[in-house]
Amino acid sequence: MSHLQTSESHDDLQGQYCNYHLPITHHCVSTIKGDNSYISSLALGGKFLYTGSSNKEIRMMKRNTLRAEFDQEKLSDRVVVAGNGAVKSLVVSADKIFSAHQDHKIRVWRVDENEMQQPKLTLLATLPTFSDRTLNVLLPKNHVRVSRHKRSTWVHHNDTVSALAMSRDGLVVYSVSWDRTLKIWNANNFKCLESVCNAHDDAINAVAVSSNGDVYTGSTDKTIKIWRKSESPKGEKHSLITTLKKHKSGINALAFSTNENVLYSGGSDRLIIAWEKIDEDDMAAVAVIKGHVKSILCLSVVSDLLCSGSADETVRIWKGIEKCYCCLAVLEGHSGPVKCLTSETDHTGCSCDASTSYLIYSGGLDYDIKVWQICIAL
Repeated sequence: MSHLQTSESHDDLQGQYCNYHLPITHHCVSTIKGDNSYISSLALGGKFLYTGSSNKEIRMMKRNTLRAEFDQEKLSDRVVVAGNGAVKSLVVSADKIFSAHQDHKIRVWRVDENEMQQPKLTLLATLPTFSDRTLNVLLPKNHVRVSRHKRSTWVHHNDTVSALAMSRDGLVVYSVSWDRTLKIWNANNFKCLESVCNAHDDAINAVAVSSNGDVYTGSTDKTIKIWRKSESPKGEKHSLITTLKKHKSGINALAFSTNENVLYSGGSDRLIIAWEKIDEDDMAAVAVIKGHVKSILCLSVVSDLLCSGSADETVRIWKGIEKCYCCLAVLEGHSGPVKCLTSETDHTGCSCDASTSYLIYSGGLDYDIKVWQICIAL
């Protein structure tokens, strides 16, 4: 049985800041020019940066080449085109990539690396698979109502698949959609294990999974919901544990701190909210992080830094000092909203002999991918 609790909005919780300053330098080390399609998703895996765009393309680029202006002719050799509409999300696990698409599908790719040839992506499956569809289409009990005049099998998404997340062990993939459902997939045989219908009252835009298996979903309905797997007479099912209410507009992005003590949410209300656990089943908003002047569209965490991308065309770098958050840098250079982010520790280091160096990758509606180097002297 679910222990349902609700965290209500606290209007007295104000934006929290600190006067702590770190010696920091930052600069754009590379701009990868796009070709008439905006960048809708980014993911790092192995030797590659993977990108998804609004024109159905998935590209793979070697990370060690991204510090210089990229050769567009070589880039075109590493492109696959699938489905219709934007590639909304990418997650990488070992030698497989899962991609979420505007055409309501999830696709699974194998990364083929051959020292004698260009690396490539090979399509392994489209979800739901043919066998999954066939097993469910014949029995009326497997059909659910998706609109007033339409029914579909429970394994199908019936609108844009907006985001993906993967369990820490790489065995399970979670997908959310504008059709308001959360679905759970076996990452090995690609079978749909479960569908949580009407998980929210409006489109779901973001999903994150903690190491203990709890699933967090963020929606246009202004709420974050936490789901936990539990035993039921029909097997393992995800039940609603908590609904978090604080944002005044739709939620577009979710990200955990490295130690998972904090969940960050970014919304169209221009706010980032930091949530901390108050017990096993509930969380409380402990800080409202203000600075962007338009919607927060994406979040990424590297080490103890939070990176946020916004419709205001900037990326901001934040550091939490206890429950206060300092804006360490504002990265300016995109000429359109920043739609997606990913980040990593830069093991090559800075030329300025800083103690720590990070690389931030940002994709925008200006068709560009930018690579930023952040150097912090501790």
